[in-house]
Amino acid sequence: MKHQHVDLKTISWDTMERYGFNPRFSREVIHETNHLNPEHHIKIKKGIKDLRGLLWSSIDNVDSEDLDQIEFVKEGENGEIHVKVAISDVDHYVTKNSYIDKHAGHNGTSVYPGIITFHMLPDRLCKGITSLLPGQDCYAIIIEFTVLSDGGVRPGDIYQGVVRNKAKLIYEEIGDWLEDKIPVPTHVAETEGLKKQLELQNEAAIRLRAHRRRQGALDLETLEAQVVSDGETVTDLVIQEQNAARCLIEEFMVAANGTMVVFLENAGLPMIQRVVRVPKYWEEIRLVAAKYGEKLPFNPDAKSLSSFLTKQRETDPERFPDLSLTIVKLMGSGEYVPFIPGKTPIGHFALAVTDYTHGTAPNRRYVDLIIQRLIKSVLLGTKSPYHVRELDEKAEWLSGREKAANKVERFMRKSAAAVLLKPRIGENFEGFVTGASEKGIYVRLISPPAEGRVMRKESGLKVGQKVIVRLLKTDPYNGHIDFEYLHDVGKR
Repeated sequence: MKHQHVDLKTISWDTMERYGFNPRFSREVIHETNHLNPEHHIKIKKGIKDLRGLLWSSIDNVDSEDLDQIEFVKEGENGEIHVKVAISDVDHYVTKNSYIDKHAGHNGTSVYPGIITFHMLPDRLCKGITSLLPGQDCYAIIIEFTVLSDGGVRPGDIYQGVVRNKAKLIYEEIGDWLEDKIPVPTHVAETEGLKKQLELQNEAAIRLRAHRRRQGALDLETLEAQVVSDGETVTDLVIQEQNAARCLIEEFMVAANGTMVVFLENAGLPMIQRVVRVPKYWEEIRLVAAKYGEKLPFNPDAKSLSSFLTKQRETDPERFPDLSLTIVKLMGSGEYVPFIPGKTPIGHFALAVTDYTHGTAPNRRYVDLIIQRLIKSVLLGTKSPYHVRELDEKAEWLSGREKAANKVERFMRKSAAAVLLKPRIGENFEGFVTGASEKGIYVRLISPPAEGRVMRKESGLKVGQKVIVRLLKTDPYNGHIDFEYLHDVGKR
């Protein structure tokens, strides 16, 4: 049976517009971008350090070209590890209130629906001029911090520099090597000093992660399938698994963002922080834990919750992603809030850190560009480019844009899954019941990792049941997948 072609690109464009994004760059933005003149031979000016000789490297997805940060470490005394993180100086080319800036500020973030990517900045910028790709000299903001022997962080200096990426590395390959699954990658082995450099970076990340876990950082794993496409249609859905390389970058970014907050706070400059509030649905979280035989304290306590989650990951890894998603929903999403130094910070409950912002991805997130401009105003001794009321307005707007981007990406994952499964209507699949309420009964398939609603024989199904379902219907235009419950796994 021949299935009608579904134009997922058009659905992506329409979905972006439905959630208030501008998916197209205006003529003014394109004109402004085309008239940018990057320096091909950067001259080192006063106050800018020449760090091109260091063995900088990046780790990212295989297809990523909009690189925001690169890393370098060296050993210190008493087991300390000194870390430098270089962040692309996007503000050097994207000035406040320019047409490019207004477009970026409206969308607030790059959006990744899978079949097509909607970058916050034009490709000539984020994939070229402001990307820290190997082979080009780039202006950057350098963040220094020291990882202590116990995994604690001592914030260091922040300054301007010029850098050159020496190695663009891939999460999967570096992660497999660090976890002893494969030999040293050829590129790593052939670049003098890179193997030792990455091993020291990994040691620093292991310390950082262990320290945050002791403080109560939450061990969460929500399954969000990545769409694999040939450019026209969906060829697969895959789960992006956490590995040692992703943990390395995550830990360095948490520490770098914390260092930026300390820097701005010491300068007395109002800023935007990234927060996850203490859960207001703590009692519901306690009830969830009680179903697993765990008694959490009456008052919100990150360490107790972290201990419970770690135990569940070890005892029931198959169902752990669904438990994680339940906890995430009850905790509430992250948000941006203005912060004035001297006030009591809200903190980030899930990361177990008090001082946190988003400032390490200015090619992809607008709030990071704001933080970069604030930092540069301190370095240059100029007036803050943002007053408190403006920061308040932007924090609220960008929180909303992030939620909208998540909705676009979630809808397109459902739409892509419906396209992938359309030829398999009538087949049986194994999965877990992930939702059971008045809104309906939902099942997550194990392979492919798609979720849909049980429309027949759903009565009595409970969250966590491992079931066999039959695919009844898919609707890519509305992101619907319908199942019929057949029986529990192992029973007929």
